[in-house]
Amino acid sequence: MCKDVRVRFAPSPTGYLHVGGARTALFNYLFARHNDGSFILRIEDTDRERSDVELVNAILDGLNWLGLEYDEGPVVGGNYGPYFQSERKGIYSKYIEILKEKGSLYPCFCTPEELAKRREECQKRGKPYRYDRRCRQLSKVEIERRMREGIPYALRILTPDDGETAFDDMIRGRVSFKNSELDDPIVVRSDGSPTYNFCVVVDDHLMEITHVIRGEDHLSNTPKQILVYNALGWEVPLFAHVPLILGPDRKRLSKRHGATSISAYRDDGYLPCAMFNFLSLLGWSAGEDREIMSKDEIIERFSIEGISRSPAIFDVDKLKWMNGHYIREMDENEFVVLAERQLINNGVDLDSWKEREGEQWVKRVILIEKEKMKRMTDIFYLTEFFFNDELEYEARGVKKHLSKPESKLMLLKVLDGLEGLDERAFYPADEGGALDILEDVVRGVAESEGVSAGKVIHPVRVAISGRTSGPGLFEMMYLLGKKRCVERINVALDRFFT
Repeated sequence: MCKDVRVRFAPSPTGYLHVGGARTALFNYLFARHNDGSFILRIEDTDRERSDVELVNAILDGLNWLGLEYDEGPVVGGNYGPYFQSERKGIYSKYIEILKEKGSLYPCFCTPEELAKRREECQKRGKPYRYDRRCRQLSKVEIERRMREGIPYALRILTPDDGETAFDDMIRGRVSFKNSELDDPIVVRSDGSPTYNFCVVVDDHLMEITHVIRGEDHLSNTPKQILVYNALGWEVPLFAHVPLILGPDRKRLSKRHGATSISAYRDDGYLPCAMFNFLSLLGWSAGEDREIMSKDEIIERFSIEGISRSPAIFDVDKLKWMNGHYIREMDENEFVVLAERQLINNGVDLDSWKEREGEQWVKRVILIEKEKMKRMTDIFYLTEFFFNDELEYEARGVKKHLSKPESKLMLLKVLDGLEGLDERAFYPADEGGALDILEDVVRGVAESEGVSAGKVIHPVRVAISGRTSGPGLFEMMYLLGKKRCVERINVALDRFFT
């Protein structure tokens, strides 16, 4: 490429960083890194009523969590700041004056109510609305009179009557708009504030943005912005409008489909590496069947040409599968740190358990279901019964395995077998031997009573964990220890068989 690539992500702090915005930021980041360019973050906070400092921080946190390091922007600074639109008002005023001097703007005294009424009338007639330019016909004397009287006015830029405004989109190809169907864009509102379509052009030009990669919901803004570029005599950047993200029902992704903010997925136990990988494949393909790729591999393969023109479907089951893969691949020590944080957040007093059972015991419990996990938040449910002796029993497990007389007999027999064991059978130094002993106890009962092993294993599992599924029974019994296993079986006998 002739120019150094400079792209930007320019969110408005009127809401949390959502999936669509995060993917847009990611595609900009990938394009910049693939082309050894710069990734700029600009905060478009001109909507003073809805902008929130807390939401700015949430956006920064979300980008940081995803690993999207920006080269210029808030906090890190840069040579093209300020990076908050609210701090660039003087810059906008300068270029508004330039457009005035060039005669590119005209005042519009129409009130919002008048414009809304005309728009409604067009809708009733089934015609597209376009500003009728009645203020364009005002004489200089009439304009001066209204201004003297203090009548509020906006400033519009004149759209050519004939021809078209067109550009070559890097994803969609040639896109054109008939000028006869375009409005005369407002550049300055009646309260004196510049509009989005004006500010973004000034910012992108002064920040030397070469490629504007954004959602296709901005497509209708593009001709308005091109008009501003042309009026100021500036080179128009290249545009790439990314298709929307849809839910499984093929409707635009929204809260009805579940979480939409990046922070919600983070809090729900998804890993940043999994979210990075998943979002990169929402509408982009490397041209191969691989779905699991590292950050570096994605950067190496990324191209605008690989972005589909069709909407991407957000498949949360695929995200869970991918997250589970990254959990399984995670270093044990890193996994334990994250899992401990989840347990503590759910009220587990790990310090007391480490003091009572030892750090290795806590680590073993945490790792016992690592292979089954799809989200880090799963750790609490999967291991909670190790840290809480007040069990909650699954109703279906009780009905199936703790409601028959023969189940009571099996529990009593296993109880006898456990009480006959030396506590040293559970000593960690001989785990393999302990598991063999516990298996001999359980299977010995099944053999002596002439029943299948499942007739013993299932009642014992529900009695000591409250669950019908979980870790291997003998490993679970080993980690709980003789005393707790005996106590839990006695509790189950008293509760369900008296």
